[in-house]
Amino acid sequence: MIQTIGLTKRFGSIVAVDGLDLDVREGDVYGFLGANGSGKTTTVRMLLGLVLATAGSMTVLGRSMPSSGREVLPQVGALVEAPAAYDDLSGRANLSLFDSMGPSAGRASRAGRIDDVLEQVGLGGIDRRPVRAYSLGMRQRLGLANALLRKPKLLILDEPTNGLDPQGIREIRQLLLELNTQGTTIFLSSHLLAEVEQLCTRVGVLDRGRLVIQEQLEVLQRPTGRLYVRTPDVALARGLLDGQVEDHDVASLLVRSDDPAGLNSQLVAAGVRVEMLTPERHTLEDVVLEATEPGSDRVARA
Repeated sequence: MIQTIGLTKRFGSIVAVDGLDLDVREGDVYGFLGANGSGKTTTVRMLLGLVLATAGSMTVLGRSMPSSGREVLPQVGALVEAPAAYDDLSGRANLSLFDSMGPSAGRASRAGRIDDVLEQVGLGGIDRRPVRAYSLGMRQRLGLANALLRKPKLLILDEPTNGLDPQGIREIRQLLLELNTQGTTIFLSSHLLAEVEQLCTRVGVLDRGRLVIQEQLEVLQRPTGRLYVRTPDVALARGLLDGQVEDHDVASLLVRSDDPAGLNSQLVAAGVRVEMLTPERHTLEDVVLEATEPGSDRVARA
């Protein structure tokens, strides 16, 4: 769906994006994670033909960009930075105008499609007030509605939950997951670790313009080779597992072992009451911090 080879963008002496090799596959919810200023938005703008690359190549939906933009972009929904809107018009009027400016998608179906996307993003009950009266979260929802108008094969979203409250973030997350289930590939640029962890299937991490990670999320969150054990018999378990216990408190232990079933059998046979036994997994936060250079500390946890 998206592939770049050596994609580079320089602004004078500043290298904003440095030799980027993206591989976004059909059906992905791809989390493009990086600190503010790491080059994410510049990358998104290049993918959409809004900024020309200095070097490298890219394809979107299997077609070269930006040369095939006229054929590709009608199949791509995008929300980049602050959503564009005419402040004196209502949200509904904005969507009607934006739809009429693109390649024809059926004027007769326009009103119905607008009703559908407004309902999808939680703006179905809005009145005719102008967009200037909208909150930041409402503007963000309107921008997402515009991205969904033509039922795109690919959604490219830059910080789509910006300005939303926790309930709104959950609603947009559920909407994106439903769209992905229905066949839409999603490329989500974000600096929020929690957002990417809860939504994405694959992750790319950008650090100072360079792609330092590109992998399935479940691979990044692989087991560490240690197990959490919760038990009221901590002292008994420690004595039994001498040399394997790496940490403990009054109710649990962290045990070096990659055999949960074997460890459980060993503990139970010795009379240890095991209330919970689960593998410790690498967190996305730890993976990102390990892969990025010191000082790249602007990736937020939530």
